[in-house]
Amino acid sequence: MSSVQTAPETESRARALAAAQADYLFPWVRPYYSEPLALSEGEGVWVRDVDGDEYLDLFAGILTTSVGHCNPAVLDAVRDQMERLGHTSALYVTEGQIEAARALAEITPGSLRTTCFTNSGTEAVEAAVATARLYTGRHEIVALRLSYSGRSTLTSHMTAQGAWRLPGGGTDGVVHARSPYAYRSPVGGGPEATDFFIDDLVEVIETTTGGKPAAFFAETIQGVAGVIVPPPDYFQRAAEVIRSYGGLFIGDEVQAGFGRTGEHWFGIEHWGVEPDIMVMAKGIANGYPVGATVTRPEIAEAWQGPSISTYGGNSISMAALRATLGVMRSEDVPARAAERGAQLRAGLEALRSAHTWIGDVRGLGLMQGVELVTDRARKTPDGDRAGALLEAAREERLLIGRGGLNGQVIRIGPSLLITEEELDEGIRRFGAACRRIDG
Repeated sequence: MSSVQTAPETESRARALAAAQADYLFPWVRPYYSEPLALSEGEGVWVRDVDGDEYLDLFAGILTTSVGHCNPAVLDAVRDQMERLGHTSALYVTEGQIEAARALAEITPGSLRTTCFTNSGTEAVEAAVATARLYTGRHEIVALRLSYSGRSTLTSHMTAQGAWRLPGGGTDGVVHARSPYAYRSPVGGGPEATDFFIDDLVEVIETTTGGKPAAFFAETIQGVAGVIVPPPDYFQRAAEVIRSYGGLFIGDEVQAGFGRTGEHWFGIEHWGVEPDIMVMAKGIANGYPVGATVTRPEIAEAWQGPSISTYGGNSISMAALRATLGVMRSEDVPARAAERGAQLRAGLEALRSAHTWIGDVRGLGLMQGVELVTDRARKTPDGDRAGALLEAAREERLLIGRGGLNGQVIRIGPSLLITEEELDEGIRRFGAACRRIDG
C-alpha cells in the first residue's frame, strides 16, 4: 500500500504526489510544468499518468529510453538476469560485463576498445578526466561554455551555465572556451565561424592555462545548451589544437550517441574524428543506470592504482545494455534515426515558416532543437514563450524538453524506434501547441 495519503476525490492523484514530493525530496528534484506530471506507465513512445491520461513522449526521459519504454527484449533480458544473478560488485569477473564491453568495442570509432563501467554520465565524465590526467601527468581541462557535464563537484564546475553550477569554490584546473554556437556567433555561421571558435580555443589555452592542458572536453552536440551543432570542421581542428599542446580530446556522447544523430553510431563520426576518450550513458541501456568511459588500451594502462565502482558493471544493468544494443543493431537505429530525423526536421522547418517567433531549427537525426526568439533580427531569446509552449504541448498530450541558457530552446529527442505515423502525430500535436501560444 502506498505511504502517500489519499487525496480528496476533487483533487487529482498527481497533485497529492507532487505535494508529497515537496515534503520528502530535495528541492533540486524539480519536475516540469506548473502542475507536475506524475507518470505511472509506458510502452514504446506512449506514457500514461496516474490519473489515466496518455501522452506521446518526444523527449524519452531526456533522450534515454532509446528503444522505447518497457521494450520487450530489454525486459526479457533483465528478468532472466535477475533470476540468475543480481549484484556481485566489481571484485568478481562476470561474463555479462565482458560481453557488454566487447559489444561497445564493436561500434566505437577506431582503436577505442577498453571500457570502465559506472552508473551515470556524471561518473563517466569523472573517470574520463581522471584517466586523461593520469595519462598526461597534467591537471588542467578545457571545456566549453554552455556545456553540461553532471552534478558532482567536478562536473558541475565543468558545466558552464550558472544555474547548474554548485556554489562555492568549485575545483581548480577547469577553463572554458567559447561554444561553437553558430546561430549566436558574432561572425555568423559561414566559413569564418570555425576560425573564430578555434582562435578562441587557442587563446583560452595560452592565457588561462599553463599551456599544458590534460584534455579538451566537449559534447559532440551540446544538449542542455539547446542542441548546438558545431560547424563542419570544428572538431577536426579542435582535436588538432589540443593534441598540438600535448593534451587529449575527450568526446561526450552521453546524449548524441548510439545512433541518435543518424547514419553513424556516434555524433563525432559525422566529422571523421576519433577521440582519445569517449564518455556515454543515457540511451546506452534504455534507462537502466549505466555510464561508460571508453579509450585506447595504452591510455587505460595509465590507471594502475586501485579504484572501484560498487555498482559499475552490475549484472542487471549489463544485461539491459547488451539487450539494448542488440535491439539497436537489429533495427539499424542509425539508419532509422536518419530517416525519421529528416521527417522531424521537415515538420519543424514548416512550423518555423509559420511562426515568426521560431528563430532557428537545428540538430542531427532524432536530436533536434527549436530556438524561440522575440525578434528574429536581434535573435533575442524568448524563454517565457518556450515555457508557455512546454505547457501548451502538455495540453496537447505531448512531452517535449527545454534547454538553452535562457530556457529558450525546445528540445526533441524521442525513442529511436518511433514510427513514421507516431512522429507525424507528434509533429501535428507540436504544431497545435504552437498555435495555442501564437500572437
